[in-house]
Amino acid sequence: MPSKWRNKDERQYEHVKESELERGSSEERAKEVAGRTVNKQRREEGRTPNEKTEGTGNPNQSLESRSRDELYNQAKELGIAGRSRMNKDELVEAIRKKR
Repeated sequence: MPSKWRNKDERQYEHVKESELERGSSEERAKEVAGRTVNKQRREEGRTPNEKTEGTGNPNQSLESRSRDELYNQAKELGIAGRSRMNKDELVEAIRKKR
């Protein structure tokens, strides 16, 4: 189990896993369902980042094909000032200038 899980998370994981096993799921499937259940709960409680707030997108994609959030995160990594007020096109232009 991940190190950032609390004791309650571990108990929930075991409970869900056992329930899935009792329903006839395979061990692998039971672990997957239990892990997803606990991680969903952690996301809803704000104890883990969500996809929107992390990542800079696939480096093999053009800047234009990335989301505004991915461009924002990349601009943040590059230290571009004023990025929160920029739209997607402005972020693409600023990132190209900074590279």
